[in-house]
Amino acid sequence: MPVPPQDNHQESLEPDPQMPSPHPSCSGDYERDVDADGYQGDMDEHLRQQSPHADVNTEFFGRGDQLYRNYHTSLNGRPCDVNGVYLPPGAPPPPPENLATDDWTPFRNRTEFEMAEFLYKHNQMPAGQIDRLLDLWASTLAKHNDNPPFADHRDLYHVIDSSPFGDVPWQCFTDEDKPWMDDEYEVWFRDPCEVARNMLANSTYANEIDYCPYREYSTEGNKRQWKDFMSGDWVWDQADKITKDPSTLGSTFVPVILGSDKTTVSVGTGNNEYYPLYASIGNIHNNVRRAHCDGVVIIGFLAMPKSIFHRQLFHLSLSKILDLLKPGMMTPEATRFRDGHYWRVIYGLGPYIVDYKEQVLLACIVRNWCPKCVANREDLDEDALPCSREFTEALVEEADSGDLWEDFGIVAQLVPFTNDFPRADIYQMISPDILHQLIKGAFKDHLMTWVEKYLRQTHNKQKAQKIMDDIDRRIAAVASFSGLRRFPQGRGFKQWTGDDSKALMKVYLPAIEGHVPQDVIRAFRALLDFCYLVHCNIITEDSLLQIEDALSRFHHYRKIFRTTDVVLHFSLPRQHSLMHYAQNIRLFAAPNGLCSSITENKRIKAILLTNQRLDKLSALQVDFTRQGMLTGTCLSAANALEGKARTQTVPALADELHIPHLPNLLRRFLFQQLHPDDPRDPSDVPLAECPLYLSKIAVFNSASLRFYAPSDLSGIGGMHTEHIHSCPSWRGGHSRNDCVFVNTDSNLPGMQGLEVACVRAFFSFQYRGEVYPCAVVHWFDKISNAADEDTGMWVVRPGEGANNTAEHAIIHIDAIYRAAHLIPMYGMEFLPQELKFYHSYDAFRTYYVNKYADHHAFEIAF
Repeated sequence: MPVPPQDNHQESLEPDPQMPSPHPSCSGDYERDVDADGYQGDMDEHLRQQSPHADVNTEFFGRGDQLYRNYHTSLNGRPCDVNGVYLPPGAPPPPPENLATDDWTPFRNRTEFEMAEFLYKHNQMPAGQIDRLLDLWASTLAKHNDNPPFADHRDLYHVIDSSPFGDVPWQCFTDEDKPWMDDEYEVWFRDPCEVARNMLANSTYANEIDYCPYREYSTEGNKRQWKDFMSGDWVWDQADKITKDPSTLGSTFVPVILGSDKTTVSVGTGNNEYYPLYASIGNIHNNVRRAHCDGVVIIGFLAMPKSIFHRQLFHLSLSKILDLLKPGMMTPEATRFRDGHYWRVIYGLGPYIVDYKEQVLLACIVRNWCPKCVANREDLDEDALPCSREFTEALVEEADSGDLWEDFGIVAQLVPFTNDFPRADIYQMISPDILHQLIKGAFKDHLMTWVEKYLRQTHNKQKAQKIMDDIDRRIAAVASFSGLRRFPQGRGFKQWTGDDSKALMKVYLPAIEGHVPQDVIRAFRALLDFCYLVHCNIITEDSLLQIEDALSRFHHYRKIFRTTDVVLHFSLPRQHSLMHYAQNIRLFAAPNGLCSSITENKRIKAILLTNQRLDKLSALQVDFTRQGMLTGTCLSAANALEGKARTQTVPALADELHIPHLPNLLRRFLFQQLHPDDPRDPSDVPLAECPLYLSKIAVFNSASLRFYAPSDLSGIGGMHTEHIHSCPSWRGGHSRNDCVFVNTDSNLPGMQGLEVACVRAFFSFQYRGEVYPCAVVHWFDKISNAADEDTGMWVVRPGEGANNTAEHAIIHIDAIYRAAHLIPMYGMEFLPQELKFYHSYDAFRTYYVNKYADHHAFEIAF
């Protein structure tokens, strides 16, 4: 196999100080900061720097394709003064407050602030442990007649509480005047207007906000694409409705996105149960909302009495909390934005993020009916018209409550809270929910359960259990991968979380192959394709066709569960929800910015005082960052971190890796680097023509890559950090050698232009003044020229050179695209119990290239 061509990426040989040393004798890292799609630095900054004053057809360039946007010209946002009077173009904002860059109020210095942020926000340390830590710290300072930053946890809390930043006070109202309620229930909330204003003024995501509804197209083919919320049809339609009132022209539309999760917090006082209400704004980009950078906040705690009246109380509470927004839904108000200008904003109620149980509650419908369409619960997948506020109100006027319940699934006694607000339709506002509908619902609760039921129906009890145990061993045998959770006991745990289900999706398909029929494999593949496609950061018209094709395949292949009597029907609300995804994407853009996993990750904050302190710390962090006070670390100014590498010779490394011809591989590598235009394959070049290198080399344990992967959990800018390991002893135990994608032809799509290799070692050396960062790799060969038809994954096997020896090469680190994950093709054989996950890359003859390892892998390994 030819050595891959060198890219033009820039390398940094600085070790990564964040990485734990896998072994005392091996502590070095390479670090590279490149884009996995061939870009360097901060990706598409020009794309994110959208001008709020853009014309209707503003052209711009992004990620290699020329795109253009049509902006809504009537609701396009313009700066104004504090009274709402529009300013002339180019007018400066009011001067900012003149703050000193050494003012850490309410803290005395940076160390105090970062200590408070670490203990209370990041580590979330209990009060008793804070006291213990500070006591130990004080004991080390006593001989210096000094004290730690805080006396105890009370002192820490007092300092945080004294901050004026981020302080949207909590309020309370009591519903006690309703004839159908026996008790009074407290509802705690914060002003949603103030919360929205704080988000609009937050400089942390200054370049991650859209001021105007827009539609985005590619100039090639004029095809539409959807990404962030403001690119959807719903917000455009809302703008049309808003601007029927001339007084709103030139304002900025701020859609308030809501979410709630009744499983979050229980308070053991009487019959009351509380759970939080979350809010975000549609202007901020999806990646900000997913990165939890204060783009989603708790605005209320709703009381849920254990009685039949909880539905009425739920809607009344929401209506009362959101009533503070209503004036701003009708008349624009001047609000200060992060650029210092005032802008006229007009609010509206946007999508609501909830799982199915709460969708039923919100839409005032009967269980097992759809909140989005009028399909009958007996056959949810029939073609049906969408639900709407007007249609429901007309039905309620004409039919009695019993017929509404039986024939339409409508609870006539309830009125949705949205009926109290302009331009709000609860049936349209209910958003797609990837976590509960697809991952927890269709994948875990449905297909995984059906597989186990199929095995127990098809085989006797002993054989079925043997197969289930083997599936667990296969899951446990999967090799480690950066960001991938391991399952040492397979599926053997009782308390499932959303993260568990998401992690198991990535490794489950190969584990059942050979134990279930082909159509079951294809049904899983279709569902996985659907899940990964709808989770993409950008969805195009072509993507929508792929989504609809995946859904069609899923509906076709899932029939095997009915023909084998595993299930009687597929009229399941969460599976039925898949039929609404294409339309929801057109309305609300990419669903990954509206998933309930965003609100589930806020659960740890669901206590009033805790939440308020966290907001204060976040607001201080934003303010200190804006003033340039948090550059580097507390220690970096006085003591820079240093990385270490093993110094070795090429023959010594050859002995360690059991690759006797490694010195010759290095000579051929050098020839290729020095003669990039030589048409010969490096293996055909006589060794006499290749340079000889006999000096020292530096061997590293891992490489740190930073690349653009916005569909995965990443920072605000969509950048993702990944570590590729290659070390003889991982954390004092077994060796670890990760696999990688190697770029062999960037002009070919997907796996056609990529090869897979296992990294045996990272090292660097200097020759004629040039530093060469390299990797010793063992190639894997593709079995065919296309992906496997059943699983959709490419199949590879360990490459063999002369005399059936492993095929090795030395490549420039620039040729590494990113980490790859391989899962063995287990076939019908049962795994031995002694097989461990760290044997995975050595114990099998063929492997799947796991495109489901993460969303970026899914996008490239096709």
